[in-house]
Formats: sequence, C-alpha cells, structure tokens
Amino acid sequence: MKKHLFSIIISFAISIQPLSAQHCLIPMDFVQTDHLKAYGVAFWSIERGIDVEWLLNYRGGSFLLPVFPGLETECRIRGVKYEVISSGDATSIYASIESENMERVLLEKAPKIAIYTPTNKQPWDDAVTMALTYAEVPYDKIYDEDVLTDKLGDYDWLHLHHEDFTGQFGKFYGAFRNAAWYIEEVRTNESMAASLGHPHTAALKGAVARTIKQYVNDGGFLFAMCSATDALDIALAAEGLDIIDTPFDGDPPQPDFQQRLDYNKTLAFQDFKLYPDPNLYEFSDIDIPPSFAPRIRDPQTDYFNLFQFSAKYDPVPTMLTQNHVTVIKGFMGQTTMFNRKKIKPSAVVMGEVEGTDEVRYIHGSLGKGTYTFYGGHDPEDYTHAVGDPPTQLELHKNSPGYRLILNNVLFPAAKKKKLKT
Repeated sequence: MKKHLFSIIISFAISIQPLSAQHCLIPMDFVQTDHLKAYGVAFWSIERGIDVEWLLNYRGGSFLLPVFPGLETECRIRGVKYEVISSGDATSIYASIESENMERVLLEKAPKIAIYTPTNKQPWDDAVTMALTYAEVPYDKIYDEDVLTDKLGDYDWLHLHHEDFTGQFGKFYGAFRNAAWYIEEVRTNESMAASLGHPHTAALKGAVARTIKQYVNDGGFLFAMCSATDALDIALAAEGLDIIDTPFDGDPPQPDFQQRLDYNKTLAFQDFKLYPDPNLYEFSDIDIPPSFAPRIRDPQTDYFNLFQFSAKYDPVPTMLTQNHVTVIKGFMGQTTMFNRKKIKPSAVVMGEVEGTDEVRYIHGSLGKGTYTFYGGHDPEDYTHAVGDPPTQLELHKNSPGYRLILNNVLFPAAKKKKLKT
C-alpha cells in the first residue's frame, strides 16, 4: 500500500508540465448533468495514467485534464457534462485560481479501495457501496477474516459499512431479536468469532477495531458513516473491558466500565457516556440527537452547513468539502450527528448545524494516515428504516450529500505537493 503523508500546509514544489493544445474541463457547479458519475470519469482517467487536476473551489471543485483518446466518448456514455478548452482558456483559469481562494491539486494514482462489509445479506443498504457502484469506481469487499489476516495493507482507502464494533449486533435486540435476519446476524458473527479464536463477537470486533486503527496509523485512509463511527471509537476505548449486557455475551457488564474507558485510544471522540441497555437503540451520548429521543425535526428544514476553508493553506479539508452548494439537507441514522462536546480538539469540524452542538462531518489524522467520519445513513433518504428499498441514485445524480462521500474516494489520489504555474 502506497503511503500518502498529507500535511495541512502542502509545499509549493512542483511545476506543471507544458500545456497541451486542448484540455477537458469537467465542471462541478450547477451546470453539471451528473456530479456523481463525474467522479467516476476522473477516477477512470487516473487509472489510465492520466494526471487529473482537481480545481479546488473553482466552479464547485471542477476537474481539468488533457484531452486523450476515448475521454469525450466516456463522458457522453456516462452522461457527464464536459467542455473542451484551449491552452489560453486553461491559462486564464490558472490565473483566477492563483489570485483567489482556490487551488490546484494533482490526482495522479488511483487508490485501491476496500469496503468492510458482511457477506450475509442485511436489511439495509450502504450509501458508499451505492455511490461507488453508481459512479463506476472499482472496489473490493472485505470482512473480519481479511482484516485479521493482514489484507488491509493491500488497500489505500477503507470504508466501514454500517457496523457495530462493540459486539451488540447493532443494538437491534429490542426491536428485532425475533426477526430471521437478526437471528442469522448473531449466528454468523458468533461462528466467525469462534473460527478466528475469539470467545464471542465483542472480542472479535474489538480485535478488528484495533487492527483498523493500526491501518490508519500506518498510512491508510479511513472513511466511516452512521454507527460505524462511534461504535469504532467505543470499541477502542473499551479494550479489555466488558461493556455489554447479558443478551450479547452471557453476562452483565462490569460495574465500573464507564470509569475505566480509555479515551486516549480513540480516534475522534472523548468523554462519552455509554448506554448498555440492550433494549435501547443507541450506543452512547456521542450521537445528537439520540435515536431514542422524540423526532421533532422537519426534513424540509433540516440542513447542515459546510465550512469554507482556505484552499491554499488548508487543502485537505477543502478537498473533502468540495461541492456546488454549502448548505446540505440533513438525513437521519442510528448515529445522526456528533455532539461537539464529545469531539477531540484534534479533529477538524467540516460540517455542522450552525448555532448548535450538532456536528455532521469531521476529519482527523493518526500517525501517517487519516480518518473522516460522516453522520447519518443515506443522504437522499431522510429516515431509511430497516427494510426500506435501496435509494436509486439515477434519481439523485447531483446529490450534494453523496458528493461528500466521493470527495473522500478521490482524496488518496492527491499528490502530496501543490502545483504552481
């Protein structure tokens, strides 16, 4: 796995190669016909050895690349709007970028992507899997056995499917313990734990969580959504502790587990309180609002705001927040948003509900790698309950919420140094 070391201030060290006669601009502002597939075209081009420039804050984070055989045909097939421009036009764009809050980042190597996801069918869908499939970005599926047999080192970027690393089977016990899918979920995980030498699912998932943390520390890029975010950190903080109740491991939690949580072991969160009640569909007070609270939100007025960063001095969060809008419609999940008071100072807040403690989107680093956590389950299905049909992204080609996911997919492809004219 190629290691990428990003710093918040990236040095100006490379000069751009001479301009070719024609360039292809893939605009990412409101004129784009399919924002999601545009990411796929950029990825497809990088796979073919074509350097793609990501123009941060220019027309919604547009892509600029040389015209090469097959590119225009591919754009037309995928329904992606593009513009063929001259060298003079490209020079004018560079001049605007140099003088304004914009930057050029070179995307030069396609990252190898893995999605941590179970092999058994579950009654919910994963937004990242759907986004990558729709955008035609290739990925592999891996799960516990792969993680614990050193397969993570083969990948540059890892996404965590809706997953419970605490061993409480998603905390679906209260509502679904008699459902066939839940019974199968328990059976599958307990069998996997036994086959890998662990006494129960909680021990297995704790080992997986620690291996994922090491993957980040070694230079991996981690992206997680919904309950995989806080469940991962809870499992890390609870190493060596019994925090789960009798239905999950056969005995009650130890009485002093809360006081013994080690927040130094977590990636993003600290000082959180756990909810061990097996009938409560919530892990901790990281989530805000908690899943068990009455829903008073109106999907017509539920929005969060993206932070605006300095493209030249904060290129990493700038990359991760590229969009054609700065206000994104909200969406629920088992973990909907993060309580600002529970987020470590080292994490960068990138999306929030202004004037509240509700944070939607954060980013941070550990060792040589990074993590990005995004609250909520499906950006285009406000509640997306268990058993709901998958979202049809053909109906949401310009989704700002899904764009945040795909920003993360391209992030590892970025060169460590800025371009200068």
